[in-house]
Amino acid sequence: MGTARWFALGSLLALAGLLEGRLVGEEEAGFGECDKFFYAETPPAGLAADSHVKICQRFQGSERFATLYNTRDRIPVFSAFRSARPAPGSAEQRWLVEPQIDDPHSSLEEVMNEAEAITSVNNLGSKQALNTDYLDSVYQRGQLYPFTLSSDLQMATFTLTNSVPMTQSFQERWYMNLNSLVDQALIPHCGNGEDLYIITGAVPSGSKVKDKVTIPEFVWLAACCAAPGGGWAMGFVKHTGDSDIIEDVMVKDLEKLLPFNPQLFQNNCGGTEQDTEKMKKILEMVNQVQDEERMVQSQESSSPLPSTKSKRSALLPPETPEGSSSFLGKLIGFIATPFIMFFQLIYYLVVEILKNTVYFLWYVTKQVVDGIESCLYSLGSAIISYFLAIGEELVSIPWKVLKVLVKVIRAILRILCCLLKTVCRVLSIPLRVLMDIATFPVYTVGALPVVCKDIAMGIGGTIALLFETAFGTMGGLFQVVFSVFKRIGYKVTFDNSGEL
Repeated sequence: MGTARWFALGSLLALAGLLEGRLVGEEEAGFGECDKFFYAETPPAGLAADSHVKICQRFQGSERFATLYNTRDRIPVFSAFRSARPAPGSAEQRWLVEPQIDDPHSSLEEVMNEAEAITSVNNLGSKQALNTDYLDSVYQRGQLYPFTLSSDLQMATFTLTNSVPMTQSFQERWYMNLNSLVDQALIPHCGNGEDLYIITGAVPSGSKVKDKVTIPEFVWLAACCAAPGGGWAMGFVKHTGDSDIIEDVMVKDLEKLLPFNPQLFQNNCGGTEQDTEKMKKILEMVNQVQDEERMVQSQESSSPLPSTKSKRSALLPPETPEGSSSFLGKLIGFIATPFIMFFQLIYYLVVEILKNTVYFLWYVTKQVVDGIESCLYSLGSAIISYFLAIGEELVSIPWKVLKVLVKVIRAILRILCCLLKTVCRVLSIPLRVLMDIATFPVYTVGALPVVCKDIAMGIGGTIALLFETAFGTMGGLFQVVFSVFKRIGYKVTFDNSGEL
């Protein structure tokens, strides 16, 4: 089974050296280890889009080729690989899907069968084509990097991320064109293919298979030979019409035909240093390939020859041959069919029960793991909060100690001030008493004359008041008596002697 390390032009950034199959951010413009399949280890420029996903196709721990996949059209934009001669033998036709295209968080790092991925991949088929998308249609899964060009493990090319919808006749001619071009024109004029870089791609049309997988308008091939002193670059285009043959174009012209007008090879695969003589020889071989295709088309239009049919069949994935059946075989098959179907039903039931059981166990395990993870997360958060609180308290201890010391010093200073005031007041009491005692005699002696004077004046005033009272009283009595006698007619006279 193959493995794929793929890279998305998305918003997530992953560090180098993480698990295979993880997303890589936009800052990493390449395909990781699969950059070696591009000239100067530089992928085509100008093809960045949100729906494009970079995949490093791996098989048994080794990189096999690189693919840029369009998740909107569900077909590859291109597949890039180094030239290799076809390996002998037949390929095992087992179409695989890439789990992490539909589920970027999946831990599955290897491509796998669609039936196995149904129970283990979330949203399977939401962004990539599936085998079921090709059922009951006239279209085959046509490989951009054909298994016939794979040098060792041909299973690596049987991924749906390397396939586009092709009719059977177009698929036959496409494989025949690729094999003829690589074997007869490209490899012989590039040092046996050691320095040959090949990119095959497809341009989407407006039609789709089951309204899901986009049918290509045309497929293309670009080749770059980086041989020292004799490099070259060539392009080829093949439209999907039955009457169309492969056409040779310059790489610059091919880039103008593609969406986004990308640059397929850095510096146009050497630019001015290309060997024009080799390019002329390649074009001569291309003309032979085109003539061969025209001859095949003419033979098909009349009556396909057995030799031609066998030649084209060799380029297609092998199918199980049908043997001739006799009447007895048909009878035995008719009788055995119900039993076979019964055992198939039991088999499918057992398989489904096992799948559901495994899925249930997986779900329970996931829930338990999620619960444990949640508990560990809560515990970790509590521990971190606890240590943060302790840290804050430890950091605040010096400041709090300093504040306490300042308050203690202020209290001591206040106590000292109070003590000084008390001492001063205690010391000031005897001094006042002594001063009062010392000044008492002086004040007393000085006050005696004034006191005596005041006493004398008081006594004299009292005596004068008594005399005045006495004389006033007697004068008033005489006035009363005199007034009485005067009223009654007595005249009182006084002689000179004062007698009455």
